[in-house]
Amino acid sequence: MRSSVMPTSSQDGPPQPSAAVSALGLRKSYGDKTVLDGIDLHIPAGSVFALLGPNGAGKTTTVHILSTLIAADGGRAQVAGHDLAGAPEGIRAAIGVTGQFSAVDGLITGEENMLLMADLHHLPKAEGRRVTAELLERFDLVEAARKPAQSYSGGMRRRLDIAMTLVGKPRVIFLDEPTTGLDPRSRHNMWQIIRELVSDGVTVFLTTQYLEEADQLADRIAVLHGGRIAAQGTAEELKRLIPGGHVRLRFADPSAYRSAAGALREATRDDESLALRIPSDGSQRELRSVLDWLDSAGIEADELTVHTPDLDDVFFALTGTDRPHQPHPSHQSNTPDQPEEAVR
Repeated sequence: MRSSVMPTSSQDGPPQPSAAVSALGLRKSYGDKTVLDGIDLHIPAGSVFALLGPNGAGKTTTVHILSTLIAADGGRAQVAGHDLAGAPEGIRAAIGVTGQFSAVDGLITGEENMLLMADLHHLPKAEGRRVTAELLERFDLVEAARKPAQSYSGGMRRRLDIAMTLVGKPRVIFLDEPTTGLDPRSRHNMWQIIRELVSDGVTVFLTTQYLEEADQLADRIAVLHGGRIAAQGTAEELKRLIPGGHVRLRFADPSAYRSAAGALREATRDDESLALRIPSDGSQRELRSVLDWLDSAGIEADELTVHTPDLDDVFFALTGTDRPHQPHPSHQSNTPDQPEEAVR
């Protein structure tokens, strides 16, 4: 493993790909309230990483630490190849941050917001205007570019916010709940923008309250609870942690159903619909085992479906939450991690 990549797990495992963001034992407290209690992260370059957790779990604190807005109390981290403690200026030059609250100035136009950001990045005037024009076109904001940003819809403001973030050509972008409060169409448009960013080689660190969003976008997901990473992996890996997955076999022939039910003692019977439910983690290996058994027994099922727990089930099980916080798209819900109010 190269020295620029901080290990986040046992050295006995296979080498991990180069990390755009890595952390080891990251800690943060506010008084006697521990927000982060030693979290480890390894986020490969050119991927989408989603951090899930209940309100107050520490998601925004994590973003603030990794983007150098606040200092950690312990642990180490690297972002875009720069050490968090030793080279924060290198991190700031390589990242973009879009927070829960838009950085757009509503009193000036969208174009003026973009040009202001170009000035802050010390771009020459001609270069700043070129980049501004390209990004306004990319984010479908050309027609609204010379209107005051306060007249923009929520989705337009979010697109402008991300366009402003891209002026400096960041290699890593932190998106802290970027679609909270957006209607479904605007949310799906934002998803497409995020996919396009990753296809350009950008690494996206996403916090979200929408479990479907993480399922749709993220290459890897971590669930933060009680200051610790409760679990992390791909969406499918996390779903397999939770019991309840099964393969359902439905038969049109009652005799075939009875034969299968007699042989598969562990299956749950549904005599009315002639269906059997076999516990399974939904893996290819277990599915092949079921199919091989049907072939060897000479039994043909008319329908086979695989059911696995979804991210809602994972969230409930790992956080002990009765229901995850899933705000209605028309409602603005921007509650940050509670201890962070003092640092905003």
